[in-house]
Amino acid sequence: MTSIENLEKSEQQALEASIAQVAVLIAAADGEVDEKETAWAEKITKIRSYSGPESLQDFYKRVGLNFENQFHHLLETLPPETEARLSELSNRLAGLNPILAKLDNDIAYDLYTSLTSFAQHVAKASGGFLRMWSISTEEKKYVDLPMIEPIELLVPRDEESWEEDEQADE
Repeated sequence: MTSIENLEKSEQQALEASIAQVAVLIAAADGEVDEKETAWAEKITKIRSYSGPESLQDFYKRVGLNFENQFHHLLETLPPETEARLSELSNRLAGLNPILAKLDNDIAYDLYTSLTSFAQHVAKASGGFLRMWSISTEEKKYVDLPMIEPIELLVPRDEESWEEDEQADE
């Protein structure tokens, strides 16, 4: 059984860094990073440290320790031009594919689903009516994380949805 903890340290770090990378990718898709998107991404990271699939709670606890620093470090070190920034982040996130392939299907599925759900939450943080709960045209290009190969659950299960838990905390 391969869990996140059984991966090489560099692979674990790549997975942990992916949360901030997804947040910046979506927040920066329209060329400017909105404070609402930043705050909401940080909140979702904290919620997921105690809510959602148990297989990811410890992962999100670790992510939460450095999320804000990683997020701001990315903003400072990535190219300032929107297209170059988005391209770099897309390439980094595509690098998750071989790592996700090493994980047990259940964990890989939970992580993939968590990443795409996280992207949706960040995108909805500042768009639409009264700037809430709508996804901009620019964000729509990235919100499904097309650079990451979709992972299907091989064995059906009764699953708890972290979406319900997060909405209860809003």
